[in-house]
Amino acid sequence: MVPEVADRGNPDKSAAIQFKYSKNRSQLVVDPNTPNLKMLNARIPWQQFYKYLGVTLDKNLHFREHIARVRKNALFYTPRLGAMLATDAHWCVRNSILHRDMELPTLTKYMKDASKRFFDIAGSHPNALFRAAVDYQPPPPTHFLRRPRNVLIDPPDALTAAVDSLNDVNDTHD
Repeated sequence: MVPEVADRGNPDKSAAIQFKYSKNRSQLVVDPNTPNLKMLNARIPWQQFYKYLGVTLDKNLHFREHIARVRKNALFYTPRLGAMLATDAHWCVRNSILHRDMELPTLTKYMKDASKRFFDIAGSHPNALFRAAVDYQPPPPTHFLRRPRNVLIDPPDALTAAVDSLNDVNDTHD
């Protein structure tokens, strides 16, 4: 019997699971004689399944629930990735050309745009604490600490620069 605690000291975020190898299939979560576990005078519920570090564990360690969840996620994302894989492009076509032709931003550009949107929204939020959290002077470039907002002033990576230059060339020829 192993109690699994997700957050030390918080009974609301805790659960217990009993790992037991048995050839008999039992619908019971725990044996009838098993005492209740308590933390800070709050009862810790017994679970039949528990997700820990991304792995769904069951009481017999069969991993059926985990495999079903991972399979479901894979089936969900496969058609979304298929669009990128079904370009019929030759294997030697540069990534920058694919990004330009499919009008897809690079991951760096996407994250930079998402960060800018986040900081713009937070900067105009009605809560003064939110506004104060994003309003700061960036440290000098030689400073060793990097604040999250520094991503907005970082130079683009090589792929993003190549895609931007290809888009600039296309814009001048249009």
